[in-house]
Amino acid sequence: MKTARPGPSGETIDTPQHRALASASRVAILRLIRAADTGLTGAEVAQHTGLHPSTVRAHLERLVQAGLLVKARASGGGPGRPAWRYRGAAPEPAPAPYRTLAAALLEHLATTGGGVPTAVQAGRAWGRQLGSTTDTPGDEPTGGPVDTAVGVLRRLGFDPRLAPGTGRHRHPGDSPAAGDAVEVHLHTCPFLELVGQHPDVMCGLHAGMVSGVLHAAGAPDGEAVLEPFAAPTACVVRLRVPAPGAPDGQR
Repeated sequence: MKTARPGPSGETIDTPQHRALASASRVAILRLIRAADTGLTGAEVAQHTGLHPSTVRAHLERLVQAGLLVKARASGGGPGRPAWRYRGAAPEPAPAPYRTLAAALLEHLATTGGGVPTAVQAGRAWGRQLGSTTDTPGDEPTGGPVDTAVGVLRRLGFDPRLAPGTGRHRHPGDSPAAGDAVEVHLHTCPFLELVGQHPDVMCGLHAGMVSGVLHAAGAPDGEAVLEPFAAPTACVVRLRVPAPGAPDGQR
């Protein structure tokens, strides 16, 4: 029987990551995807490597299960359900106990807990709590629902940045006004490794959270749509914050 080799401090190094990387093909695929700013679909990986698409899919899923890749629906804009797009996982995952708990919760939501709609609802409740507790000592002042949402995303570790020319927010230091169409790029995801097999559920949770923050910050009709990998090196959150008193068709 093969015995796992201990490392210098005595811990086992026979991890799922090491086992996943025992294949030269998976190592090559991982390097290929990490080098692509916007990630790659399975078809693109097959084209670059010459491997059969079914073989590529098996390798990709093994890398996802090992926490080395994360997948989300590609934002292609074409008809039908978008393909999966794969990106390298964050190099510093959340602490193991939280990762295990979050994985269990995601699995429950995805299988018996109501899926994406329930995840969105749970995210909204979470966001309303976050949005209603931002004006505590030490928090940066907020200038409106969008600023509050960006501040919450920043504190959670998403490295959010408003897209240049978004709505009337065209210069550094300007605050987005109600009624603007606002696009926020998320350059990191502190929960990236937790996405695993249920990226739609995790992204739904995050989109709901941002909507909940908007609601708590004074935009009860505000909504957020999260498009994973929609920009180079970033996921994109599109915020809709109707101006107070706007007609229903503009809300």
